[in-house]
Amino acid sequence: MNVHGKTPHRAGLTADGSGGRVASAQDSRARSVLRRVPPGAAVRTVVAVFGVLAAGAGVEHGIGEILQGSVASDGPFIRSWPDTEAFDVLGGEPALTVLPTMLLSGIVTVIVASGLGIWAIIGVHRRYGGLVLIGLSLLLLLVGGGFGPPLLAIILGLGGTWLTVPSQPPRAGSRAFARVWPWALGAGVVGYLGLVPGMLILNTMWGEQPTSLTYALMMLAFGGVILAVLAARTGDRLLAWSGVAQSDADRGVRKGRTR
Repeated sequence: MNVHGKTPHRAGLTADGSGGRVASAQDSRARSVLRRVPPGAAVRTVVAVFGVLAAGAGVEHGIGEILQGSVASDGPFIRSWPDTEAFDVLGGEPALTVLPTMLLSGIVTVIVASGLGIWAIIGVHRRYGGLVLIGLSLLLLLVGGGFGPPLLAIILGLGGTWLTVPSQPPRAGSRAFARVWPWALGAGVVGYLGLVPGMLILNTMWGEQPTSLTYALMMLAFGGVILAVLAARTGDRLLAWSGVAQSDADRGVRKGRTR
């Protein structure tokens, strides 16, 4: 019997019993909001290592162009090392430039490539760090930095964009794939250094090497960097999800204590 004339209800619910459902719906909407976080240690490591390699290759292009002196560029397509026999195996290091002379192309290439390498180390974690890296890559492409270094840096820029935290617990396969990134990083570095300076050394000491070896090293280099970026992003997303899950659990404990 209700001696006070009030409608009985459970704590935390409205009179019609809908309060719990409203709170549950609000929590569900909060969890469904996509959370974005900066790249973690794995992605930053991959971007820094390959970014320095791309920058070094860009500087190498620039030096070759500087050594050609203040001569007019023969159209937009040039060769950074046209008269150096060691670079014949790499086609004389072809490149693209919109600048009028080889000397100017070389100077600007060295500056842009150096900036790209520095940004890959210190800037990729920033809000638009990946987009800035892509912009520097496109600029490097247009001033004489070759084709391989800008392409590599564009891949890194895409991989360096901010991460979306998973809303669901990760699958076991994701954890296994995330562990691949250090091995892929090593394979990519071996492939890239095998091209430059590896192929140059082989070509100088033992004569012209088969073209198939060049293509194999290119596949190893770019396959390694793509796999390393994907695996590193997977690992960083898993760590971000663990942090968010722990934060939500702690928040739930605090709410329970205040009731």
